[in-house]
Amino acid sequence: MSRTLFNDIDLLPPDSLFNIKQRLSQDSRPVKVDLGIGAYRDDNGKPWVLPSVREAEKVIQKDPSYNHEYLGIGGLTSLTQGAAKVLLGDDNKALKEKRVVSVQSLSGTGALHMAARFFTKFCGDKLVYLSDPTWANHNAIFETMGLKTATYPYWDPATKSLNLKGYLSAIESAPKGSIFVLHACAHNPTGLDPNQEQWASILDAIIKKDHIVLFDSAYQGFASGDLDRDAFAVRLGLEKLAEVSPIFICQSFAKNVGMYGERAGCFHIVLPRQDQSVSIENVKDAINSQLAKITRSELSNPPAYGAKIVSTVLNDEQLTEQWHKDMVTMSSRIIKMRHQLRDNLVKLHTPGNWDHIVGQTGMFSYTGLSPEMVKRLEKEHAVYLVGSGRASIAGLNSGNVEYVAKAINEVVNHFSNSKL
Repeated sequence: MSRTLFNDIDLLPPDSLFNIKQRLSQDSRPVKVDLGIGAYRDDNGKPWVLPSVREAEKVIQKDPSYNHEYLGIGGLTSLTQGAAKVLLGDDNKALKEKRVVSVQSLSGTGALHMAARFFTKFCGDKLVYLSDPTWANHNAIFETMGLKTATYPYWDPATKSLNLKGYLSAIESAPKGSIFVLHACAHNPTGLDPNQEQWASILDAIIKKDHIVLFDSAYQGFASGDLDRDAFAVRLGLEKLAEVSPIFICQSFAKNVGMYGERAGCFHIVLPRQDQSVSIENVKDAINSQLAKITRSELSNPPAYGAKIVSTVLNDEQLTEQWHKDMVTMSSRIIKMRHQLRDNLVKLHTPGNWDHIVGQTGMFSYTGLSPEMVKRLEKEHAVYLVGSGRASIAGLNSGNVEYVAKAINEVVNHFSNSKL
């Protein structure tokens, strides 16, 4: 029996994003464009190591105490503390009042998994609400942990804008105390964020129903080039929920420090203010013990090298200044590519309005292209993107943006003419 034990295991479909990369690598055409990749590329289409990171690595390796020893279970303290300040702000009341629990994670995905494990144990009967659409891995992470998920309306395909009415309605109709996963900025996959007034309305509606908030912060500083601007939603949430509910935050340094393969991230729980009968330190100690058990049972302790790089960038004044410049470099190039793509489409008189491309932010754009259009882009033009029409703007550069615009123009006109 043992010989055939695994013979009937189902073959699962390949991951859609990594499958795009595989198909592209097998494409022999001389001109091909990868708009599926979720990683920054420079204007030559090459991976870019941030100058602040290069300098941080020199600092680390010159340190006579440099080694590859284990970190503690909770991770590198200089990273977790520095990360919390970057995200919440140096003068944040929660930090001053010592209401924040911070541990290192395997980038943002690991932080989300840690949140899911925590919810499974302490909030297992609560629904987890995800935006429609959302990053595909959100569903996999929470559902693999046995949590039930639901969706709230987000993208309005007719107007290519935020469906705020549907969003607020879902918050109102959700069972009291549900968990809402919110994208802190640069929503993936749409690139569409609520404005400041809309954020206030969303958070007020959440408070009214006593829901729990989990912010997924994967693009702080990468979206606009401004750390404070990109942290607006998180900080407003902290302000509004300070007396009401804990806030969970999953923080990634994959994009804004370029730590893609080093898996550097943090998981934070910000506790609400307690009455005098409750010891906040005792609560924090208990939570830390639970998070330590999760980490210990799954990875023993977090990886050190990427953590040391990010910590050095966050805690060295000159490197922090350079990092801020690096984020402006990345975000400015992305914004420039958005405008060039839109302008080329307008110049070509491509059917439809393309202003939503420049109205969105961050790495991705929900172009509005249909799955059929995406297939034709790949087949006829070697332009690769996700079937939903999500394009990675980072894959555009001055050498291919016009080519991509012409390809999109051909595809849109092809399907427009076929309907006549």
